[in-house]
Amino acid sequence: MTPTANDPLKAELLEIALDAAHRAGAFLRDGRPDDLGVAATKTSAIDVVTEMDIASEKLITGLLADRRPDDGVLGEEGASVQGSSGVEWVIDPLDGTVNYLYGQPTWAVSIAARKDGETVVGVVHAPLRGETYRAVLGEGAYVNDRPARVRPAPALERALVGTGFGYLPERRSRQAEVVRQLIPQVRDIRRGGSAAIDLCDVGTGRLDAYYERGLNPWDYAAGDLIAREAGALVGGRPGEQLSTELTVAAPPGLFEPFQTRLEELGAWHD
Repeated sequence: MTPTANDPLKAELLEIALDAAHRAGAFLRDGRPDDLGVAATKTSAIDVVTEMDIASEKLITGLLADRRPDDGVLGEEGASVQGSSGVEWVIDPLDGTVNYLYGQPTWAVSIAARKDGETVVGVVHAPLRGETYRAVLGEGAYVNDRPARVRPAPALERALVGTGFGYLPERRSRQAEVVRQLIPQVRDIRRGGSAAIDLCDVGTGRLDAYYERGLNPWDYAAGDLIAREAGALVGGRPGEQLSTELTVAAPPGLFEPFQTRLEELGAWHD
């Protein structure tokens, strides 16, 4: 089955996003040195991951430049092109770099396309999971070729919650305090290491909810659309859109009390 979309532009953007994500995913999977994890504490190993990250972004942006040269690009590794078409690509060429460094399977390539500021296509490709998550605005979400759907909302105390932590020690300390207070009030906490996959896991029912402070647009652009098209609500603080300040995702019925609790715990500030 060839994934497509009803609108010709969205169909084109989806095809390009899938192609770019699969090419970058294969490059990262096949190009990773077998002994990288053994040297995980050495600067040389970190440098290799950084080089792979940058090379993945160049692969993606090169493909985009060939296929749609008038589009804008925003990438984690510094790609920034204004564009003149009204379409902007938001790219995370390797989401879950620490997992990749250690040989953990939870890493992905995340590519979203925005039209006039609104995300219309999202693709998250997780090679070692053997899964590609995709969504087109208004047309639902899929994992490989199967429809993706959130779980029915449980009570907060029965919710399996995903989260992530920043790199700065001060922020991590604050985030740990939020988790300390939250964990007795939910089923359990998971820390996967890839925001893009965490959002997709909400959309496929593998997590009931997810929250994180400190995400950037390339971290959440594709996963946000996939989660929403799978039936989740996604936002930030009460009454606000998701942002670097806070990202929250959960099905209706759980989203509201979960968001309120995070607000009470101050999950949106350091």
